[in-house]
Amino acid sequence: MQFSFSDSIGGYVKSFDRDSGSFVLTTSDGREVTVKLTATLYAKMIRNLGEPWFDTTAAVPEMLAPGRFLFAYGAYYPDTPGVMEAQHIDFVGRDATRWRFEEPDWWIKQAKSIAEFFIDAQFDKVGDEVRVNYDTYRTNLSLSGERLGSFRQETDTISRLVYGFASTYLLTGEDLFLEAAEAGSTYLRDHMRFYDTDEDVAYWYHGIDVKGGRETKVFASEFGDDYDAVPMYEQIYALAGPTQTYRITGDPAIRRDIDLTLRLFDRFFKDHDKGGYYSHVDPITLSAHSESLGKNKAKKNWNSVGDHAPAYLINLWLATGAEEHKEFLKYTADCIAEHFPDYEHSPFVNERFFDDWSRDLTWDWQQNRAVVGHNLKIAWNLMRIHSIAPDARYVELAEKIAELMPKYGMDAQRGGWYDVVEREIPEGETQPRFVWHDRKAWWQQEQGVLAYEILYGILGKPEYLKYARESAAFYNNYFLDHEDGAVYFNVLANGLPYALGTERQKGSHSMSGYHSIELAYLAQTYTNLLATGKPLDLHFKPLPGGFPDGVLRVSPDILPTGSVKIASVTVDGEPWTAFDAGELTVTLPDVAHRPRIKVTLEPTAAQNGA
Repeated sequence: MQFSFSDSIGGYVKSFDRDSGSFVLTTSDGREVTVKLTATLYAKMIRNLGEPWFDTTAAVPEMLAPGRFLFAYGAYYPDTPGVMEAQHIDFVGRDATRWRFEEPDWWIKQAKSIAEFFIDAQFDKVGDEVRVNYDTYRTNLSLSGERLGSFRQETDTISRLVYGFASTYLLTGEDLFLEAAEAGSTYLRDHMRFYDTDEDVAYWYHGIDVKGGRETKVFASEFGDDYDAVPMYEQIYALAGPTQTYRITGDPAIRRDIDLTLRLFDRFFKDHDKGGYYSHVDPITLSAHSESLGKNKAKKNWNSVGDHAPAYLINLWLATGAEEHKEFLKYTADCIAEHFPDYEHSPFVNERFFDDWSRDLTWDWQQNRAVVGHNLKIAWNLMRIHSIAPDARYVELAEKIAELMPKYGMDAQRGGWYDVVEREIPEGETQPRFVWHDRKAWWQQEQGVLAYEILYGILGKPEYLKYARESAAFYNNYFLDHEDGAVYFNVLANGLPYALGTERQKGSHSMSGYHSIELAYLAQTYTNLLATGKPLDLHFKPLPGGFPDGVLRVSPDILPTGSVKIASVTVDGEPWTAFDAGELTVTLPDVAHRPRIKVTLEPTAAQNGA
């Protein structure tokens, strides 16, 4: 190295030498780096959205205790090889064993702050009152949350935002978030849904253009990957928000939308011969084999097969307990376990397939490339499904992914998970090459956090807790936007925000209030109930007669059988005893109004211990 440069590093303090003013940091993969404190060094504690700056500069010598995880940013010089001269240190916990994001309400506060950002961005106020009206919704939002010039309202981004509002209500019980979730679910039905009376199915427009009081429907996708086709993932994500809202309300109108869309999936997207689901159908014929589909003709991919589970299907099963939904989950998991592993060629799963499940290594931008987050997402969801449909193949594949991704998809120097890399490593090379860049996307950090949290929660292996913590530390340290609110789309490899083009925005075709609040909702669930042994409160407000069997199912996620119980329930603030603690169900009161139901869940026994 013949030049100086600045960079970041994450790792564990091994030793501190007060006399030399330097410490040895051990990276995630076990390498040691000497970090020298500079005269202008400043330090702070990691902070949540809405929290003030927590300066720790004066306490740095006392805080550099062995085993403590931290991030440092500084300069490397050619005359001192292997030494970083640190200008900035971020601590992630009050000592080596306490990580701030494992506090019992850390993620709840974060969800609330992000949801409030989108409330302020998408809806107008009259005085202090928020007017929840999706007429004002815009797909594209600036970095600060300003609605941009486009009048496009994309179905998926509304649905994903609705998911965020519903999840925030589950965590907080604040009515504004439920109002926004219910209004969004209704808006989607009234403006984005098409009911085909001939086929008795529902499908969802790509979006609508709203201008001057007029509304223009856009049926086929106008996103480049899917242009002039109906992509499965858009239909899948149209259900994300309404389904999470249904868990709270039992609204039969939402349930009908879900059932009609499931009928669409079964009739027109499912391959009843060779298995799986096609990625696209023609907007006129609803056929996956139409020549008009071009590169997307008779293709299957991760999104069309695997995205059912996290987007809506797990939440639908949690709400209904229906055997048919459990079998659907098992079917998707079986398809993944059978067809996606490709370890004779690559350390990554294969993500795209031809009609007969042979590998498609020619499709558009993906070619023979891997999305790191999709591998992590598979591990996360297979472990969830395993808890209701046990299968050794699911655990084997999840653990295979968990073993390989830290070596091939993680940045062991700085922390965090990379984006898209080449799937195969040529002879003589040791690392997969970046396809475009070494940036890190917010949604792929979510997959890393949740994959290793659920693996640790179920299997208890300490290395899974290590990677879960390191992933959460990187995300919370670098992705939270303390100036404008919510989270950044991308950061550079060193953690600094990347703010160019659509990746500068807080709302776009790719980004809404979904992955960030999904992470908060589930990270709080896994942390409290599977790791730290803390209780978790959830809130519901069912419609009278909404759940036809009069039973409210309150499990926050698919967790290991018997690992969680109901500790207490209140209805309209009063104690309620008609519940089954082990089955995680509440018998609903026979009332004419919408009762406020608060459920306190707790682990059944000592957890793995964080």
